[in-house]
Amino acid sequence: MENLKLARRQYAELIRQRADLRSERLVDALSEVAREEYLGPGPWKIMRFAFPLTYEDTPDANPARIYDDLFVALDPSRGLNNGLPSAVTRWLDTMSIQVGEHVVHVGCGTGYYTALIAQMVTASGRVTAIEFAPELADRARSNLRRYSQVEVITGDATKYDPGQADAIFVNAGATHPCRLWIDSLKMSGRLVFPMIRWPEVSAGDGVAGWGVMMRVERRHSGYAARWLSHCAFFPCFGAIDREADRRLGDALARFTLTDARSLRREEHSPDESCLLHGDGYCFSGLECS
Repeated sequence: MENLKLARRQYAELIRQRADLRSERLVDALSEVAREEYLGPGPWKIMRFAFPLTYEDTPDANPARIYDDLFVALDPSRGLNNGLPSAVTRWLDTMSIQVGEHVVHVGCGTGYYTALIAQMVTASGRVTAIEFAPELADRARSNLRRYSQVEVITGDATKYDPGQADAIFVNAGATHPCRLWIDSLKMSGRLVFPMIRWPEVSAGDGVAGWGVMMRVERRHSGYAARWLSHCAFFPCFGAIDREADRRLGDALARFTLTDARSLRREEHSPDESCLLHGDGYCFSGLECS
């Protein structure tokens, strides 16, 4: 047990360095949450972020094997994994999650990163975890039962209203910012979500699932926005739209979203400041004052 505690502490420091984490509560959560309890019994299929991406088997069921910066398969037949810790925690860190806040986690999977969020908000906060796949939601509900502040919802996160939230973290790709997510943000609320390509005929086209991670923050004057990184995700099917996918493809081809400064929601005609002008949303190069 002491060796496992040491492995978790070393893992937390590794991820702190790789992700350049600022939040001490997030680093503490990495060292305290038992990742193996969210992954099913070992041995596990793991994947390192090195091309070509291929699975390898851990030599045994020692939990210390998965305390590294690597993917762990939840369903290898579908390529469904527990996300890369350095990437997911870097995005979580940008949300500046505080004690006592209400955080919504869309696409919670089996609940590992939800548990990190629960540790960060503490028992005085609240976490609404939403998972579309019933079998994953059931696993998350069981895995997270020790956290009284967590509620796991089985359903479509583009339709389920979680109430007003301080922060929303989306772990499934959308072709556009979902209106419900934006509407659910409290003042100073933060949304971090992946915008991905998901063409109607996606098999083998080389772009499906790839896109950019964006951060949106509600302010009195509007919505500030910024590009965080490139990313790859399974889709959030309620947030996939054919026309939005086409427009996102055009924006990605122009490499303009890295210049995003605001998300405009008011109706306006496209102009030179519009980096991605869609139906009811526009990522703009104009600053949100």
